[in-house]
Amino acid sequence: MARILIVDDSPSQLMGIRRIVEKLGHDALTAEDGAAGVEAAKREIPDLILMDVVMPNLNGFQATRSITREATTKHIPVILVTTKDQDTDRVWGMRQGAKAYITKPFSESELSELIAQYLGSGPTAA
Repeated sequence: MARILIVDDSPSQLMGIRRIVEKLGHDALTAEDGAAGVEAAKREIPDLILMDVVMPNLNGFQATRSITREATTKHIPVILVTTKDQDTDRVWGMRQGAKAYITKPFSESELSELIAQYLGSGPTAA
């Protein structure tokens, strides 16, 4: 069982993703914006982070960059989960340190496969 941090400012998206994570048997931690997500990542050191992009305070690109450049959290894989579906958004997200990028709406199986892929390598593989 892994600990997965879900960062999204939409309560309905947060609950939907949480339901998928818990259905897979993992513990779900949540944060409601990028700044809170960065703090939770530093405090909790989760095994994986699912990060929205369009959020107040600190957007998902900024939060991902902060997490992937911080010594204590850079090993944590970040998957961007967003409505931003342009190729430039995808490229920019990966440049910020994200390991994967999935656009909303997504299927439960798509998200489950990505979670399994990045947890399969283990939290210390990076």
